[in-house]
Amino acid sequence: MKQKIKTVIFFFANPRLLLCLALAWLITNGWSYILLGIGTWLDIGWMTVVAGAYLTFLWLPISPEKLVTIVLAIVLLRILFPRDEKTLAVLRGMYEGTKAAVRRKKQSRAEKKRQKHEASETQNE
Repeated sequence: MKQKIKTVIFFFANPRLLLCLALAWLITNGWSYILLGIGTWLDIGWMTVVAGAYLTFLWLPISPEKLVTIVLAIVLLRILFPRDEKTLAVLRGMYEGTKAAVRRKKQSRAEKKRQKHEASETQNE
């Protein structure tokens, strides 16, 4: 567990990924905070309304903003730093680990369903 935490910390502490996360955050969120600040400071109503409406959506629990920001950061990383094999290797490892976990969960559910079905058939006899 300690090794996994260390890997994740080193992964997110990578300066290239931090730059890509910052750019992705500016694309998905930052513009609205900047627009809200400028609109409030210069008393421009439409800027404040547009930024406020978007920020309200971002703070809703159903907003996929964090997921979109992380995916966009990974895409930017692959575009801006295609030779950063160390970070991309960690990404591939995380992806493969996630796929394996989903596969195991599906197998576990299928096994439970099969056992439940067999138990109900045994009861009916």
